[in-house]
Amino acid sequence: MSTLHFGSALLPSGWADDVQVVVADGTIARLTTGTAPTIHDERHALAIPGMASLHSHAFQRGMAGLAETRGDSTDTFWTWRETIYRFALEMTPDDIEAVATLLYVEMLEQGYTRVGEFHYLHHDHNGAPYANPAEMATRIAHAARMTGIGLTLFPCFYAHSSFGGAAPHAGQRRFICSVDQFAGLIAGARKAVSTLPAANIGIAPHSLRAVTPDELPAIVSLAEAGPIHIHAAEQIKEVGECIAWSGRRPVEWLLEHAPIDQRWCVIHATHMTAAETASFARTGAIAGLCPLTEASLGDGIFPAREFLDAGGRFGVGTDSNVLVGVADELRQLEYGQRLKHRQRNVLSGSPGLSTGRALFDGALVGGAQALAQPTVGLKPGARADIVTLDTSHPSLAGRRGDAVLDGWIFAAGTGAVDCVWAGGDKIVEGGCHRFRRTARDTFNASVRRLAA
Repeated sequence: MSTLHFGSALLPSGWADDVQVVVADGTIARLTTGTAPTIHDERHALAIPGMASLHSHAFQRGMAGLAETRGDSTDTFWTWRETIYRFALEMTPDDIEAVATLLYVEMLEQGYTRVGEFHYLHHDHNGAPYANPAEMATRIAHAARMTGIGLTLFPCFYAHSSFGGAAPHAGQRRFICSVDQFAGLIAGARKAVSTLPAANIGIAPHSLRAVTPDELPAIVSLAEAGPIHIHAAEQIKEVGECIAWSGRRPVEWLLEHAPIDQRWCVIHATHMTAAETASFARTGAIAGLCPLTEASLGDGIFPAREFLDAGGRFGVGTDSNVLVGVADELRQLEYGQRLKHRQRNVLSGSPGLSTGRALFDGALVGGAQALAQPTVGLKPGARADIVTLDTSHPSLAGRRGDAVLDGWIFAAGTGAVDCVWAGGDKIVEGGCHRFRRTARDTFNASVRRLAA
C-alpha cells in the first residue's frame, strides 16, 4: 500500500485541491479531498488520469521516419503500405518484443497507461505459423509486462487483399489466417495475457478489405464479451472500391450488416457522409481517431465537430507510432478541425469551455470504453493509472485547472510529464521510464539490422 498527495488533481467531478490517494493492489483504494499531506505521503503538485492509446501497431515504431523520401510516383497511403510490408517481412519475434518494449516505454513517458494493440504480424517469414501460433502475441505480452503498461490485445484477422475475398499477395503472408487458424491464435493469445495484470483480449477483423461478409460473424463471435475493433473508411480509394464491391460505403455497410454497438470501435472512419456520421454517432460505438498517423499518411480529416454534435464518442490512438504523445494526438485533432473549418477552439463544445479539457475528457472516457475498462479516472475502484505534470514547466507555470491542460496540449511540447504510475507501480520518474536505457539499446540493435 502507498499513499500519494496531490496539491491539485483532475477527478471525474472536476478539479479538486489537496487530494490524498491510497493505492493498494494496483487500484485506488481510497481518495479524499481537502486533506493536508501527512509525513508518510509522497507529494506532487498536480495529477491527471493516465490515457489509453486505443489503437497501436507496435511493429511500425521500428520504421518510423523511414518512409519520408518521395518515390517515382505520387506517394500515398498505398505506397507507404508497401514499405511496411517489406519491413514487417524481416522482423523476428525478438525484434517484435524489442520494438514493442521501447514503444511502450515511450507511451508511458508521454502519459499513456494502457494500449490497445491491434496486432496482425502473426507468422514466420515464409507465412507458416510458429510452433506456438500466438508466438508474436506472446512477445507483445512480454513487452507489456516488462514496461508495466496496461494491455488490451486485439489479435487481428486478415485473410484477403481487397473487397470480395480477393486472394492475399505475398507481402501479406505473415498476416493471413483462416477462420480456424485464427480461433487457435486467439486461444494462445488469451493464454499469453492470462497472468498479465489487468490485461484483456478483444477481436479485430482488420477491415472490410481483409474479411468477407461470411467470415465476419465467425470472427466477431470469438470476441465473447470483449471489445471489437475494425478499420473503415480511412482512404478515398477504399471508399470507392467498397462501393464498387457492395454498392455501399464502408461505414454505411457496417451499420447495415454488423451489430455495431458500444462494444465496437471503428478506427479512422475518416470519409463519411453526413448521414453516416449521424447514424454512427447514434450507435454508441467509439470513433478511434489517430490524428498524427492520419496526417502522416494523408488520409484526410475526420468530421469531428459534426460527429460530436450528433452525440458521438471518440478516443485517440497512436496507430503507426511515427510520433508518440497524448498531447500531440489531441492537439493534432483540434488543429485539423481548425484548418478544415478555419476557426479556433472548434471542439471545446460550448462557449467559455477549455478546448484542452474537452479533448482530454472525451478521449479519456472514449478510450476506456473502447478497451472495455469499466472504471476510469481518479476514483476509488479504478486502476491506479496516474500521471503528474511538472508545474515548473514554462508552459504550465502559474496555471491552474483547465489552463494546465491547455498549456500541456497546445504549448508544452516535451518535458511536461513528470511521474507515471501504471496499476499503482511508479514506473516513470522525472520523465524517464526506469527501463528506458535497456529498452533503447535493445531496440537500436534490432532496428540497425532491419534498416540496413
